[in-house]
Amino acid sequence: MTDPTTPSPPDDGGEAGIAVKTKPRTQRPPLYKVLLLNDDFTPMEFVVHILERLFGMTHAQAIEIMLTVHRKGVAVVGVFSHEIAETKVAQVMELARRQQHPLQCTMEKE
Repeated sequence: MTDPTTPSPPDDGGEAGIAVKTKPRTQRPPLYKVLLLNDDFTPMEFVVHILERLFGMTHAQAIEIMLTVHRKGVAVVGVFSHEIAETKVAQVMELARRQQHPLQCTMEKE
């Protein structure tokens, strides 16, 4: 006979209870392409300088990208997180402004 003061175990339908913890999936932040736009006034040497200085490209890489901008009108110069892309665009625009070049740099979501 069972003691009425002893609580009975919960009825789990005959299955052993296993606690399962699920790890929340963290999403990667969206990435942004930094784009250089062609114009007819900014010297090619200045564009090469920008690509080497701000984007860490070698001289050969910078020339290749500069020629792509010149021929196609636009080129992706890097893909970054939002904050870094925003900073790169601001740096390019500031250097171009200081040198009185109309070079344009934008960013767009990848």
